Amino acid sequence: MACLPIPAATTAAPSSERSFEARIRLGDILEHLEALQTIADRNGGNRLAGTPGYDSSARYVATRMRAAGYDVRLQEFVIPVVVNRSPPRLRRVGATAWTFRPMRDYSTLAYSGSGKVEAQVVAVDLRVPSPRPNASTSGCDESDFADFPVGAVALLQRGSCRFRVKVDNAIVSGASAAVVFNEGNKGRRQLFAGTLGPPQVRVPVLGASFALGDAVRNGRRDGPTAVTVRLRTDMIAERRTTRNVIAESRTGDRSNVVVVGAHLDSVERGPGINDNGSGSAVILEVAERLADARPRNRLRFAWWSAEELGLLGSRHYVRRLSTAARRRIALYLNLDMVGSPNFVRFVYDGDGSVSPRRRPRLPAESGAIERVFSQYFLDRGLPYREVRAGGSDHLSFARAGIPVGGLFTGADGRKTAAEAAVYGGQAGEAYDPCYHRPCDRRGNVGGRALSQVAQATLNAIETFMRDTSSVKRR
Repeated sequence: MACLPIPAATTAAPSSERSFEARIRLGDILEHLEALQTIADRNGGNRLAGTPGYDSSARYVATRMRAAGYDVRLQEFVIPVVVNRSPPRLRRVGATAWTFRPMRDYSTLAYSGSGKVEAQVVAVDLRVPSPRPNASTSGCDESDFADFPVGAVALLQRGSCRFRVKVDNAIVSGASAAVVFNEGNKGRRQLFAGTLGPPQVRVPVLGASFALGDAVRNGRRDGPTAVTVRLRTDMIAERRTTRNVIAESRTGDRSNVVVVGAHLDSVERGPGINDNGSGSAVILEVAERLADARPRNRLRFAWWSAEELGLLGSRHYVRRLSTAARRRIALYLNLDMVGSPNFVRFVYDGDGSVSPRRRPRLPAESGAIERVFSQYFLDRGLPYREVRAGGSDHLSFARAGIPVGGLFTGADGRKTAAEAAVYGGQAGEAYDPCYHRPCDRRGNVGGRALSQVAQATLNAIETFMRDTSSVKRR
């Protein structure tokens, strides 16, 4: 999940709390997070889609929802899973000292190929220093690889286009391997987790910290670096069955469905308790609190698999809906990373006011969902910020023309001094310092943000389960 904040906070005078908010207890949400943490601890430290850790997470959610009285089904589908058989290795040939370590300074990008390579490193259109996040276009155009030596290792920089685009261009140009290092801006220096998306590429591909990339580029921004590296990746690549968990209320208008979802899977590097155990736990607890409600509109709660591998679960779900079934969905609400310890209250920009010319552009009716969330925070004197809705499961629905909205509390972006003055926390530090890292454990989740998001989500669901006229599509 990655979203970009805007520079203004919004607040208003508080009003009295509504009685229904007492139904959401933070301790009950934390109980779900403890369960997900235990599952990860028992299954190699993660809950990656296609692994026993994810399967146990899905069973936990399905069992709780059946006990609450919902109709539950498991939607199975097959995904390509590419995971490390053994940790990757990267060494500079001839280096007297090499302090960079696997899983701390470098790791495989999801869907990397396997192989052993010893070759010279060639820098590809690097921007060091980078003037701002996502400014580097390294590897984004085929022309970046003019005169690229066949068999070399492409040194690429994180930036404005997808990792897959960079790597595909490198492979077409004859690269034997690729290393994509972080961009170097404040907050974009550490090792990151990323995916190339399926299918698996045929060469080894590593993600790396800025410090490693800066060392290997050897002062060059483009062309041969006079550095040779020895690189190895050892991947397991196979197709596995995974499943979305779909739970539906037994009452409410079947022709007018409110869908609420969160992805249940983690990355391979950690248990994913904020990303996205937090969203999963919130909608689970909200659904349990609403189990005895009699909604005018049908409620459908969904826990998606394989979001971290490229939104595969929600994409599978939406693509398999008939035209009639899509039209019956009034709107979709998404929760992804809602317990960040150094949080800001972000509301998805549904009306395009943050960045009207930038994608993704959401269906026009999404603005009504934004207003429900925003008004909730305004009524309680809680500052919030609109945010351009980035890459999470809501995109699968938006691309099908379904109005979407959601909440977010921050990923690896850095909190500004202005934000710290409004929301508290540490300026200059990441909203979630454990984003896509092994430390994204139960202790990484901030209870204040989690509780407020849960209450705002319950308010939005109760609003739309009574009346969806504000999001009615033309």
